[in-house]
Amino acid sequence: MLPSGPEDRARVRALAALVGCDIHPINNRRILEYLRKTLGCDDAAVKAWCATWINAGFEALEALLAADTQRGDFCFGNTPTLADVYLVPQVKSARRFKVDLSPYPTIVAIDQARARLQAFQKAAPANQPDAQ
Repeated sequence: MLPSGPEDRARVRALAALVGCDIHPINNRRILEYLRKTLGCDDAAVKAWCATWINAGFEALEALLAADTQRGDFCFGNTPTLADVYLVPQVKSARRFKVDLSPYPTIVAIDQARARLQAFQKAAPANQPDAQ
């Protein structure tokens, strides 16, 4: 899930960290429950919260990905890496919270590329034995 060269490995880790540290932690279930139960936010306020932080993270990620002239179908190259594994749930989260993805064509293209792969299809939450 990581390239062999040290600079390339660092690049993939940085992309994954952007998602894992700057987007996901502030829109996970624990935070959303705090917003709802402790602060009394309604669904519209929770969606606005999530959209704000997903957009902020996706703007940064889109800029990095779009500027990478060596990027292939995925976040790094033409095979999925750790960065793609981190990105997939956040794209799903963006859709769940009705975030407009049109400003992020590179992220959308990466998501479309991964959706064609059987491994990602099998790993989808809806395809798990305990899915409801």
